[in-house]
Amino acid sequence: MKEKQSTNHIFMIEPGEFYMNPQTLESNHYQIEEGAVNKENILDDAIKEFKNFQLALIDSGVKVTTLKGIEGCPDHIFPNWFITFEDKTMQIFSMRAKNRREEKIPEMIEFLKQEYELTDDLSHYEERGLFLESTSSMVFDRTNRVVYATSSARTNPELTQKWCEENKYELVLFETESHTGDPIYHTDVLMYVGTNVIGICFEVIKEEYRDKVKEMARKHHEVVEITKEQIINFCGNSLEVVDNQGNQMLVMSKRAYDAYNKEQIAALNKFYKKFIYADLSVIERFGGGSARCMLSELF
Repeated sequence: MKEKQSTNHIFMIEPGEFYMNPQTLESNHYQIEEGAVNKENILDDAIKEFKNFQLALIDSGVKVTTLKGIEGCPDHIFPNWFITFEDKTMQIFSMRAKNRREEKIPEMIEFLKQEYELTDDLSHYEERGLFLESTSSMVFDRTNRVVYATSSARTNPELTQKWCEENKYELVLFETESHTGDPIYHTDVLMYVGTNVIGICFEVIKEEYRDKVKEMARKHHEVVEITKEQIINFCGNSLEVVDNQGNQMLVMSKRAYDAYNKEQIAALNKFYKKFIYADLSVIERFGGGSARCMLSELF
């Protein structure tokens, strides 16, 4: 029996601290350096956005489990250090930034272990400088057991290949070039996979890899193409969820929703009952991540 692509249950972390993380700035070209700003004000604004987003999910029939983040972890709001599977197992991954490694606090891991068996922990690769940042590094086609991944400072190609072989996923590995000329740091910036549709920006994929990615994306899915300007507005950082009736919905930020054109919205409307979106402008500005980065799926 094939696995489900999406879930009705989402895990979120309300930030205990939030500001532009200097440890991730080098590789994340979507963060904005903050200059002279008040960190308390940024945190207050981020928590307001977080709660509005959380409420939008709940009001749409999505179950949300929320834990509180700790100080010293400005990116705790982005829980992309673990993954869960339908067989009730979970795995923990290696993170590049040192303060991101601190996000894997024992209390959260123990909470998750009440429901999931921990079958692998890749944290030891951090000491070897090998990083694979879970569902941000790898975009999963769970139903067809395919992983899409772009090589970057946070997605080591050899470790990604090893993980896919051990977990029996076919790997579609490629290279990208962002608006700065550097590799895109996370695959979930440029694409998402739904049950029946993939949203993806082919423009940023280097030409020698593009046809291979197109072929695989179109093998099992309809494709809605996103432009490189649209991924700067986080259109690629979306996630399919289901409501308590099993209806598929697409989650994104308001900035992303506003950046889509009418034709793209019409194409996506064929597959989704509704779009769930909220204003995440402070989180996007200082964190360099958007809606998908804030959501971890619980299967």
